[in-house]
Amino acid sequence: MTTPNWTNYKTVAMDDLGLSPATISGEPRVSLKVLAVQPDGSGECGIWSCTPGERTIVFDHDEFCHFLDGEGVYIHDDGEEIPVSSGSMVFFPNGWSGRSIITKTLSKAYAGR
Repeated sequence: MTTPNWTNYKTVAMDDLGLSPATISGEPRVSLKVLAVQPDGSGECGIWSCTPGERTIVFDHDEFCHFLDGEGVYIHDDGEEIPVSSGSMVFFPNGWSGRSIITKTLSKAYAGR
């Protein structure tokens, strides 16, 4: 068995998904690399990155995030603010909705189910 591993996330070739369709301000561009998917499709993990800007966000699944680089804040619809930067970890439950304001290109490793 070969164990998937990546020694430096910055060397992983990302797929450019373009301008976020949920943009409020700025020009947040999203990049993504799915690294592994459950055989039944019930979960995946990967690396995600977004350039500065503000956008609306709704999680339609549970997602654990470990932020690798950058700076920003997630603001829940109820006003709760979650600042994130390198080393931050956040669990977003299914249905979480609000906004993200990214001030420095933000990258994260994520696992969703």
